[in-house]
Amino acid sequence: MKICILGLGHIGLPTATLFAVNGHNVIGVDTNMSVLRAVGEGRTPFDEPGLPELLKKAVNSGHLVVGKDAAEADSFIIAVPTPLDKGSKKADLKYVRSAIEMICPRLRRGNLVVLESTVPPGTTEGVVVPILEKSKLEASSDFYLAFCPERAMPGNTIHEMIYNDRVIGGINSKSAELTVSLYSSFVKGSIHPTGVRTAEFVKLIENTFRDVNIAFANELALIAEELSVNVWDAIRLANKHPRVNILRPGPGVGGHCLTKDPWFLTQDSTRQRMVSLARETNDEMPTHILQIVRSVVKDIKDPVVTVLGAGYKGGVGDTSEAPTLRFVELAEKEGFKIKIHDPHIKGPEHRTLGLEEAVKGSDCVILMTDHPEFRDINVERVSALMRNRNLIDTRNMLDREQWEKEDFRVRVLGDGTAM
Repeated sequence: MKICILGLGHIGLPTATLFAVNGHNVIGVDTNMSVLRAVGEGRTPFDEPGLPELLKKAVNSGHLVVGKDAAEADSFIIAVPTPLDKGSKKADLKYVRSAIEMICPRLRRGNLVVLESTVPPGTTEGVVVPILEKSKLEASSDFYLAFCPERAMPGNTIHEMIYNDRVIGGINSKSAELTVSLYSSFVKGSIHPTGVRTAEFVKLIENTFRDVNIAFANELALIAEELSVNVWDAIRLANKHPRVNILRPGPGVGGHCLTKDPWFLTQDSTRQRMVSLARETNDEMPTHILQIVRSVVKDIKDPVVTVLGAGYKGGVGDTSEAPTLRFVELAEKEGFKIKIHDPHIKGPEHRTLGLEEAVKGSDCVILMTDHPEFRDINVERVSALMRNRNLIDTRNMLDREQWEKEDFRVRVLGDGTAM
C-alpha cells in the first residue's frame, strides 16, 4: 500500500518508519527542509532510541522517501502538531487545516484518511470532513476517515507504538475496519474500534487523568509541608491500598501533551472545574519551588543557584513546557543568578553548562529533572566547588545521606518533617 504521512516529528517519523519497514511504500511530508534533508539521508532529526536503525533500514530499502508536498496515495496519515493557544486555552488547528488542504487535491475515491494529531472532540467531523469534501468527494461514501491517536512516550516510542493497544475511531464502520487493517501491519497490541468522537475524547482523558493525578500528588506535597509530614512516605503507604494509585509529586509537568490536552478536552465545555484547577495547581509548582529557594538563600548576598535538569522528564532531552523553564524565568526576574546543567541537552541556546562549571561558586543546587545520571554525581567534588552547600530535591531521587555527609543542608519537596 502507498501511504502519505504528513508531519515528520516525534510521532510522524516513527510511524512512517514502522510502516516502511513492514513493506508499505511511504512518502513522508514536512515543511521543514532540514528535517526532509536529514530523513532523506537516513538521519534522525531528534533523539529517539531505536529510531536511527529503523530509519536507515526504511530509507535504504527504498520504502521511505520524503517530499515537501502530498502525493497521491492509498492512505493519508496526518501527524502534525496541534499547539495550544495560550491566550484562549484552545487548540490551534492551523497545522491540521494546512495538512488537510494539502491532501484535498490528491484525494481519490476509495482513499483512507487518518488523523493522528491530538484534537478537541468533534474536530474530525467538524473540521476535517468539510475541508476534504471540497474535493467533491463525500465522506463515508467516496472516501474513508478515522481518528487514531498515538499512545507513545518519548524515549520508548518505537516499543510503545508496536506493543501498546490502539483506539481507532471511524466515521463509519468501514472506515474503522480499514484503519484497523492498516495499523495491524505493525501494531502487536490490541486495536479497539469505536466512534470517532469517542476516540478523540479517549485520547484526551488519558493525559488529563495523569495531569489531575499529579496535581493531587502536588497538593498533597504542599499540605504535607504544612503538617510536618513526609509526603513520599505517606503516598508510598497509601498506594499499598489495593484501589489507590497516587503518582509522584514534582516541580510541575511539561511535555507535548499533559500541559495542553486537558484544555483541549474542556475547551467547549461549561461543566468542567476539576481539570482547570489541576492545571492551575501544576502550573504553580515552579513558583512554590522558588519560595523554597528564597527561604534557603535568604541570608546570602547575591545568591547563585544551580539547576539540575532542563528537560521536561527524566532521560529526555526535550524542554517542551518544562517546569525548569518557568522556574528560571521567575528566579531571574527576582535577580537570582541561574546556572543550568543537563546531560541530555547541549548548545548555547539552552544555556547548559558542564556540571563543574554549573556548581562552581554556587549557593544552592536544585534538582528539577529526574535524569538517572544525577544519582551518580560526585557529591564530594560538587561540595568542594560550591560557595554554600544547599540542596533542594524536587523529585526525591538523590541519596540524602550522601549529600548530608558532605555538609549539605537538604530540602526535599513535600517533606515537612525536615522543615
